[in-house]
Amino acid sequence: MTTANAYPVTQTIRTIGILGGGQLGMMLAEAAMPLGYQCVFLEDNPECPASLYGHVFHSDQLVDFMAAADVFTLEFENTPTSTVEQLTSVSKSGSKQGMFPPLIALDIAQDRLKEKQMFNTLDIATVPFMAVHSEAELKQACEALGLPIVLKTSRGGYDGKGQFVIKQESDIKTAWLALKDAVSGKGSLTPTPAPLIAEGFINFNREVSIIAARAQNGQIRCYDLVENHHHHGILAKTQAPAVGTSHLLQQATDAITKIMNHLDYVGVMALELFVNKDARGHTTILANEIAPRVHNSGHWSIEGAVTSQFENHIRAVVNLPLGDTDNVHPAIMVNVLGQYPDISAVLNIDGAHYHSYHKAERDDRKIAHITLMPNDVTDLESAMAKLVAVLPNKVGLDKEYGNIDTHSNTADAKAKNDVLEDNSGEADSLAELSPKTAKAKK
Repeated sequence: MTTANAYPVTQTIRTIGILGGGQLGMMLAEAAMPLGYQCVFLEDNPECPASLYGHVFHSDQLVDFMAAADVFTLEFENTPTSTVEQLTSVSKSGSKQGMFPPLIALDIAQDRLKEKQMFNTLDIATVPFMAVHSEAELKQACEALGLPIVLKTSRGGYDGKGQFVIKQESDIKTAWLALKDAVSGKGSLTPTPAPLIAEGFINFNREVSIIAARAQNGQIRCYDLVENHHHHGILAKTQAPAVGTSHLLQQATDAITKIMNHLDYVGVMALELFVNKDARGHTTILANEIAPRVHNSGHWSIEGAVTSQFENHIRAVVNLPLGDTDNVHPAIMVNVLGQYPDISAVLNIDGAHYHSYHKAERDDRKIAHITLMPNDVTDLESAMAKLVAVLPNKVGLDKEYGNIDTHSNTADAKAKNDVLEDNSGEADSLAELSPKTAKAKK
């Protein structure tokens, strides 16, 4: 018995090698399969989420991993640059089709000082910041920037780890003792010696992010701005699109376009932003950080966009045309942390889409996400209240949705009145954003 060749004769890429096998690698593989591509993974946990979709190679099997794939990408920016260098080298030799994103994107994303410096070089506004190598320099930074400030490791740390808010002078020594090992590369904060970074504290109004994809030919497609809410430093909820941000979309699009072109980037990137008032009282955005990969704040796009961030990343990596990034329906994505909910209770909510990561339960671990997309957008607030009620870990959302009456018109009224006005007087309301108007507002 013979089997037909599933690939066009001209197709040189059949298998994508992904560095990392977590939920992002898993969802990339899910997006690759309908396009006709298989994935393999470099990951030290053989029972990782991505193992459901392809062979998992241990880091000691790098040579075998390289032999098994035609092109390479990653799911996490803290991937060792030495590994990426090897994949870049083998790609340059002509035996493989490339390593995307480029090494320079990882080098910058792994270093908050380099990242902020790149933003400023590209005329992208940030909070004021200073490098800190010693306790004396930390005192100088506190004086120059003014308290409070946020002290961070410039390398390592995620989901709120490796940070300390200095509110008063007596906090300086405590903050230095907590993070100083990062400067020498000792301890668990980071194995690479690097200065700390002191950032001026801002009372930002909202945190938003923009996700974009860049193809190998330089084509760029951007998704809508979304609003993010965190709980103990971990993303809890993303609302897509972000209400009342149409006047900021061009700023955000220009910023991420500058960054991607500067890095000659290929793939999906997220840019996290703070919404703030400038000295004249105008609403503006400040760049916080990039993520050179598919991003948690883009998970809504699986159901909520014409083409998901995962599919567009795969398209870019294998050199296919990018897909439409329009929002087809307003949505809210919620992370499931630590403990799984009753899936029946979740799916009993109209418009709920459940994505399990097949992970063991553990405190504050991201083990699933749920996207809410009820057909009638005025039902979104009520659907969120129902969802929060059945989540074991409510990630702080019960404070916002716990008092909504899911059996009355209270949620509808709240959604219709949840209006944020920009400086021109234009107002966007989530209740006004039907799929058609959501697209039109782009």
